Amino acid sequence: MRQQKSPRLRPLWLLCLGALGVSGIALAADPPSSYMPVVIKETFAAIKSRMERDKPAVMQRHRSLLEQRYDLGNKPVRGVSMSGGKPVQGGVRARLPSGTSWEELGAMSPEQIRERGLFPVGFLPLPHPNHPEGGMLFPQFHIDAVKRAEQRDLTRFDLDFDLPDHFLPDFPAPIYLTTRPDLGDVSKGQLVTINNYFELFNGVLNPKQLEGLRLLVTPFAQQQFNQTEDRRSALPSRGVACLDCHSNGHTVAATHLVGDIRPQPFRHRIDTPTLRGVNIQRLFGSQRALKTVEDFTEFEQRAAYFDGDPVIATKKGINILDRGHQVHAMGEFQALLDFPPAPKLDVFGRLKADAGEAEKRGEALFFGKAQCSACHTPPYYTDNSMHNLQVERFFKPHTINGRYASADGPIKTFPLRGIKDSPPYLHDGRLLTLEDTVEFFNVVLQTRLEQQEKEDLVAFLREL
Repeated sequence: MRQQKSPRLRPLWLLCLGALGVSGIALAADPPSSYMPVVIKETFAAIKSRMERDKPAVMQRHRSLLEQRYDLGNKPVRGVSMSGGKPVQGGVRARLPSGTSWEELGAMSPEQIRERGLFPVGFLPLPHPNHPEGGMLFPQFHIDAVKRAEQRDLTRFDLDFDLPDHFLPDFPAPIYLTTRPDLGDVSKGQLVTINNYFELFNGVLNPKQLEGLRLLVTPFAQQQFNQTEDRRSALPSRGVACLDCHSNGHTVAATHLVGDIRPQPFRHRIDTPTLRGVNIQRLFGSQRALKTVEDFTEFEQRAAYFDGDPVIATKKGINILDRGHQVHAMGEFQALLDFPPAPKLDVFGRLKADAGEAEKRGEALFFGKAQCSACHTPPYYTDNSMHNLQVERFFKPHTINGRYASADGPIKTFPLRGIKDSPPYLHDGRLLTLEDTVEFFNVVLQTRLEQQEKEDLVAFLREL
């Protein structure tokens, strides 16, 4: 089932997996390196043939992991939909350890859960579908739409996207602008691409913003999608656009690995966050080392597109943007992307008097017993900071399909406004529903919520 590598191509992750005692993987003879190989000693035809042959076993291994971790059934909540109309999935999907209950688990200490091996597997770090390989990976519905619109193919010959469509956000997602709330969804139900952006936004944006949007929908070379022999697309590719991952300024839950962690087993999977409300955010990048959306936009093109390796970026076609003109224009458009409407919230981000009783009880829990507001403060429900949940208190470090599950370190407080539109949850998408999220934090924060309290808290979150 393991993808075989030529001895000359063994990257750092092979060394690290061997050092961690992962069975079936031999240590490479080469010394550790932070760099990927630049000169490939294998033809593209051979790479493609090998990876296509290995793909069924790689995907089956990952599907087995998902089925072990989650209930993947399509179970929408009656009467609850995202702002674009897609049904919201409900229920706790993480599977419990045999012989225990959520109530029992929530009453245990981290030490008890760790020693007895009771931390739900669905709460552990989620690996990339092929963690040793990594790279950008898109849901099939987005691949199909881009292919129809632009004849550009985001299919990878080595991997398919893993999570079922019903757990993913609206597509195409509505676009709301801070400058023109009167227009509602300015996308008019269309996926914004290089072919229609001008028609949709001419007369709505100013020329600088329109240029920023043009650049955001323009494909540029990326690690897996480029013209080289170590790409992962069947044909030489024009590349990936910013609004492929952040489709319509929102997200399609496309996944990738963070570019700024080494070695490979320690790299976190990324669940692409929404760009809605990015104007109120102050920390960017997987380690939050970037302080403006302009910094983030430039970093993505220069580094994140190429797994954080500027050497390989030069080979594959780095896109060096002009900071004073292009980067600023891209940032200005992104700063216009608004949260979806929340008719039950007042100007302070709190529930209006006519909200339902369950929602009001959930709000009281959010600001009280559940401790959510310690990090998620209104009106946008973020503190623009980072917090270390120390989830490693609850399990013993081990390797999961190439991902070494240990400490995640500090993670960003994402805004909760419009949260029902942005599944799956947590930084790596390990939590499939809001119910999963409430159970996760009930265990990790040890808030000991009762079942009715959990349901009320979810009811409140759906109104943000």
